[in-house]
Amino acid sequence: MGAHIIRRQEALRRGATDHELQRQCRTGAWERLRPGTYAPRDDLDTLDPVAVHRLVAEAALRVASPDAVLSHQSAAAVHGLEMWNTPLRRVHLTRNRTGGGRRTGLRHVHVAELADHETTEVDGLRVTTLARTVLDLARSLPFEEAVVAGDHALRTTALTAAELGEAVGGLPERSGRRRAHRVVDLLDGRSESVGESRSRVLMVREQLPVPDCQPNLYAPDGAHLGRVDFLFEELGVVGEFDGQVKYGRLVPEGQTPADVLWAEKQREDALRAAGWQVARWTWQDLATPRVVAGRILDAIERARLSPPPRGRVACTPKP
Repeated sequence: MGAHIIRRQEALRRGATDHELQRQCRTGAWERLRPGTYAPRDDLDTLDPVAVHRLVAEAALRVASPDAVLSHQSAAAVHGLEMWNTPLRRVHLTRNRTGGGRRTGLRHVHVAELADHETTEVDGLRVTTLARTVLDLARSLPFEEAVVAGDHALRTTALTAAELGEAVGGLPERSGRRRAHRVVDLLDGRSESVGESRSRVLMVREQLPVPDCQPNLYAPDGAHLGRVDFLFEELGVVGEFDGQVKYGRLVPEGQTPADVLWAEKQREDALRAAGWQVARWTWQDLATPRVVAGRILDAIERARLSPPPRGRVACTPKP
């Protein structure tokens, strides 16, 4: 459920007074999104931070210059991209100008050359296109946060890696093109969660091999062993990220978390029986990269001392 937006001019036309509007904010019944724009606190409490930011961004765009478009994380919120650890306090807008950018506590107005094909309209809001949004995030956010959003864009929209590669090539030399290239080169739309995206960044930073994502493994008799999160095929190692949703709200209907855990144990036993070494980690483990890297390296060492895996690997093509 969305939030009911209340605009000062409309409220005054309906008979409210400024004193009443101020009292609603003072008592905490309403939250001021920006000067002259409010939303009931009960409505906002039903929304996640990205949805709240989208509301604030919409309010800011309505009073912005006609040539301004939502960009960066504000455009990402409108496009529905997943974001992790991304600052959402300021609304980001871009104006197609060479100067005049400014930043306040609630708004960051960027100035940049925007071609016609780099802007679009979503739900009546002027925004940068998906490709331009991903590139802006790649140039402005830390590497890990940018990869999370970019992976989600490739996984859930029609945007392709080829389109992003072409867009990066069109960036001016001194506009963060190298930084954007580094992000785009790692993006993988097969990554199915924030945790999996963060895991791949961890592997790069820990100088581990870059694994294949979401391949299907088969036993020598052709039985399907399962689709795994990460595969270091030449090293004989499977990597599995255990997200909490697997054992929580996404438990299949008619099953319990205990059922899912038991099925997961049987699946891992079958992988090991086929000769694969398995390394597992959780969301909490991502806070200690050396722990995760150590588990993967230990699995690589076990695989080195063991017979090679048997069976067949079917890789999932990149989107």
